[in-house]
Amino acid sequence: MAWERIRKDTNPRVAPNLADYAQARRAFSWQRARAELSGLPGRGGLNIAYEAVDRHIAAGNGRHTALRCIARDGTVTGVSYAGLALDTARFANILRSLGVNRGDRVFTLLGRCPELYTTVLGTLKNTSVLCPLFSAFGPDPVRQRLRLGNARVLVTTEALYRRKVADRRDQLPELEHVLFVGPVTEPLPDTVSFAELMQAASDDFTIPPTDPQDMALLHFTSGTTGTPKGAVHVHEAVVAHHATAAFALDLHPEDIYWCTADPGWVTGMSYGVIAPLTHGVTVVVDEGDYDARRWYQILAEERVSVWYTAPTAVRMLMRGTARHASTDLPQEYDLSALRFIASVGEPLNPEAVLWGQEALGLPIHDNWWQTETGCIMIANFAGTEIRPGAMGRPLPGVEAAVLERGEDGRALVTGGRVTVLHHPDAEGELALRPGWPSMFRGYLHDKVRYDAAFADGWYLTGDVARQDADGWFWFVGRADDVIKSAGHLIGPFEVESALMEHPAVAEAGVIGRPDPVAGAIVKAFVSLKPGHDPSEALERELLAFSRRRLGPAVAPREIAFDQNLPKTRSGKVMRRLLRARELGLPEGDISTLEGSA
Repeated sequence: MAWERIRKDTNPRVAPNLADYAQARRAFSWQRARAELSGLPGRGGLNIAYEAVDRHIAAGNGRHTALRCIARDGTVTGVSYAGLALDTARFANILRSLGVNRGDRVFTLLGRCPELYTTVLGTLKNTSVLCPLFSAFGPDPVRQRLRLGNARVLVTTEALYRRKVADRRDQLPELEHVLFVGPVTEPLPDTVSFAELMQAASDDFTIPPTDPQDMALLHFTSGTTGTPKGAVHVHEAVVAHHATAAFALDLHPEDIYWCTADPGWVTGMSYGVIAPLTHGVTVVVDEGDYDARRWYQILAEERVSVWYTAPTAVRMLMRGTARHASTDLPQEYDLSALRFIASVGEPLNPEAVLWGQEALGLPIHDNWWQTETGCIMIANFAGTEIRPGAMGRPLPGVEAAVLERGEDGRALVTGGRVTVLHHPDAEGELALRPGWPSMFRGYLHDKVRYDAAFADGWYLTGDVARQDADGWFWFVGRADDVIKSAGHLIGPFEVESALMEHPAVAEAGVIGRPDPVAGAIVKAFVSLKPGHDPSEALERELLAFSRRRLGPAVAPREIAFDQNLPKTRSGKVMRRLLRARELGLPEGDISTLEGSA
């Protein structure tokens, strides 16, 4: 169906940071964005932690609440910017006392807790390198990343250490120090209490000179295919974190901000920790797991004004609301403080954008970026219209293009050159012109893979997209997910979105099944909403529904019902795993699979 555009709000409660897109692009430069930050005193360079914490103290805002931490039992603890400055100084001194210095790797294996923020920012103050790990990873992925990343320090809990690291400690000869957050039931060899070290540490610490190009963050890709890649980011990335949070998330200093992303992923670090703190906002930190009522309660009681979440979470709320349709669950809570909602992690289906408008009173603004980009690249902005289903338009300072593809689905490189597709709606590989401050500087210990990510002055994202005549980008799929059927290149996201428009469908995953005639046919795996049961009649209805929406060349030829679609812990349907199971192929790394040990 054709989705109507959502016009920009002509009477917003807060004047948007980006109101005139064309003017913002003309006026913007990364040099000007850098000038909005303080830099270390005495021309000591640029340090992420100073910009996120200490500069607010210097500006007289130390008493402002930095963190509102919600424990699993609902207890709320506030941490001021001044308190965060002292705690991070103590942790920096702990690292110094342990002989951990510039460039040494400090890993976190933690959930959302105050100690995570202390560790992250204290590590950066010490000019060591922070590498966050997803706390739900299994033992093998944890060991693999600790080894690949040359971990010297690990900050975790006793329970996580016992389950995921202890039996493999002898395989990590570079890991010298393990710090336990929270209660310790029984002392273990070569471990120490985080709290005891903090209690004994001095809160007097001077951040050493920091070159903007010094390595600051190491983010591992999920490892769903091949060996995980460690994307290297530098302190200069904070310039992009700050600028893009203003443009794409519309952050203002008075905001109460909540990012639901896990800190083990790049979103939870760039926009759950660093970017909001550089703006001096109050950050909500929820230690609990997803629960629809809990989330609505947090939005209401904490008076959240800007909310950054994931499409999967939005769809879960949509399903949760459906179960409580008679009570209209969102209407039970006072969400009047909420003024802006954004989403990232996978494409946002058009109906989710409109659901936000109907159920929450606000549309949901999709945006796009990757671990490698370090910050948001393409977005729907608070001060401009939304085109439901679109990724949006490039941020000021970002140049994006669609490149012609070869037979393998990736950008066609001939004689070292690529071809930019200029005609509207042409599908090709999405590419970015390097130069933004948070662009990754390499894959750790893997120059070959890093070099392969660039061609003819472009960074090749591996995503397939199209750009309409007005400059909006639309996601088609990953290059290796695109289905070639009877000469047509079909993006699985487009098919999934169409199926999810049907009132019975909760989620969908689409793959190409080999076919001797067409090369491949589109097969959809569908989970149903409560109140709907699998049947041949429903299958026929969905096939006809999708043919009407997409046409016979694109619509699925087969549909299978599956209430347990394989998903990553971040909620993405794993097409790779659907394909492997359908074809009887090895499943590969399933460490990121929801429900895996």
